[in-house]
Amino acid sequence: MPCPDGIRLATRLWRPDPDGPHGIGPWPVLLMRQPYGRAIASTVTYAHPNWYAAQGFLVAVQDVRGRGDSEGEFRGFAGEAADGAAAVRWARNLENANGRVGTYGFSYQGLTQLLLAKEEEGSTEASTEASTEASTEANARAVGENEHRDDPFPDCLAPAMAGLDERLHWASEGGAHWWGLGLGWALQLAAEGCRRRNDANGWRQIRRSLESGTFLEEGPPLLERLDPAGMGLGWLRRDAADPQGWMHHEVAPELLRRPMLLVGGWHDPHLRGVLDLWERAQAAGGHPGLVIGGWTHLHWRGGIDALQLAFFRRHLQGEDPPANTAPAGLGRALEGGIALEAGGGSGWWNPSTITGTAGPQDGDQPLAWTLCSDGRAAIRPDEGELVPEQDHQAADALATDRATRGRVWLVHDPWRPVPARGGHLGPDPGVVERGDLDHRTDVACFSTAPLPGRLTLLGRPRLEITVQADQPGFDLCVALSLLPAMSSNVRQLTTGFARILGPHAQEARRRHVDLQPLAVELDSGDRLRLSIAGAAWPAIAVNPGDGSQPWGAAGPIHRVITLTLALQGSLLRFEPLLAPVQRHGILGAN
Repeated sequence: MPCPDGIRLATRLWRPDPDGPHGIGPWPVLLMRQPYGRAIASTVTYAHPNWYAAQGFLVAVQDVRGRGDSEGEFRGFAGEAADGAAAVRWARNLENANGRVGTYGFSYQGLTQLLLAKEEEGSTEASTEASTEASTEANARAVGENEHRDDPFPDCLAPAMAGLDERLHWASEGGAHWWGLGLGWALQLAAEGCRRRNDANGWRQIRRSLESGTFLEEGPPLLERLDPAGMGLGWLRRDAADPQGWMHHEVAPELLRRPMLLVGGWHDPHLRGVLDLWERAQAAGGHPGLVIGGWTHLHWRGGIDALQLAFFRRHLQGEDPPANTAPAGLGRALEGGIALEAGGGSGWWNPSTITGTAGPQDGDQPLAWTLCSDGRAAIRPDEGELVPEQDHQAADALATDRATRGRVWLVHDPWRPVPARGGHLGPDPGVVERGDLDHRTDVACFSTAPLPGRLTLLGRPRLEITVQADQPGFDLCVALSLLPAMSSNVRQLTTGFARILGPHAQEARRRHVDLQPLAVELDSGDRLRLSIAGAAWPAIAVNPGDGSQPWGAAGPIHRVITLTLALQGSLLRFEPLLAPVQRHGILGAN
């Protein structure tokens, strides 16, 4: 594909069988743009392009600039807008293409669908709004027509596991960098650079480092030498607590109003980015479908290809797929609705709105809890309590009456930092067993009493607690787990992180930790447990405790850090999964 500046981007095409049911065309085009090699075509999560081609689509998978066999210099997200718009126009005009284009892909390939530059802003605004609001019948009449041949925006798009804010959706949370995940991805991109310039030795060094796990310490020097201007290293060098200097990408409201299918995973690090995109599209006047499954970044347990195919058939082929085309429970997303897979064996939910927090089914159970302990919550995992928030006065009185006045002490020893496990950032993401971690004496645990009935939890868990350290820097690494009835298991459901640096770390201040959004149903007799630690290595770099930015594993300069948790007034609560929609304008930047 020729770019306007003369650079050529390698693109592989898959066509329907000319002797098959879809004949010789013309066909709509499905376009994916990725930095990992077009032959892979994201088959780690999606069906092979041949499968989509067999359904009547011309599939184009493109190496972005400076990756694979494409010419030019790779600049990360910053270099995608012009090329992406050119690729959509080019795809519309391919031989045997009918002029209609849909885009798909996850992660990097998800964001490339949204980073599209339009040379003449507003030139097709009216016609696009009209087509977006049109019925399926109008879409059907448009099939095979060529009136959009110069439109740089796809007719529909299916971004998965991506977001617009490089700081909050790609590199960090709570002021702490995603260490293991971010470093591993940066090295993967650096290895592709080595391959392109025939640096076999550099490629092998990166590969050995990733396979052995030594990249967690060797990674930064490797990046400094082999990819010093790379996007990943640039992120690690920036202050994760300060938005200054970070890129927050903007999307044209017109594109946000196009038919869109958004896909996220409860255990995927980019989930907050997907939720942000849903809010922005709604605010722009769009009606995006939203699907969130119990998926990690790479494991989708059978994928969403049937749903995605139904989406593209509707908007590109003008067909209304049969009701049973989409997997059970997911069809609502085709109508611009919401489908959420809930933990606890509840299957798929189809709420009409999720701007509020789902509550207990019987109406008499809490959605917020306060923390209570006699001071031994880090010594005995069954001592600390989560008390219903409506009983907070009694809990505060109990804390005041106790000799420790409701305080718990945690000692973080950098020689043996608490390891990361499961969640959305751990080396083994997802729901995992963590009972052994909760028995460590540098982890404070607080559990509810057995639930008297079923309880539905949906939203963004947030912990608010007063904490001070004896050093000018510390981390709070929090996990929320399910303790099933009649079992000794501790099933970690979600995690969250916060980093505090500077003199105020030594002051008793109210802190908050936002955990990964969650959807789960608990049965009668189940219990919840909140676990608090001072580390989660290697998901988060170990805090040195001297107020400086952490940069990897513990070393000889790292200090022992004592945390004092003041429980009076503490609160674990659930905030809404999605913010109320403001249709009069685009929601503000994060």
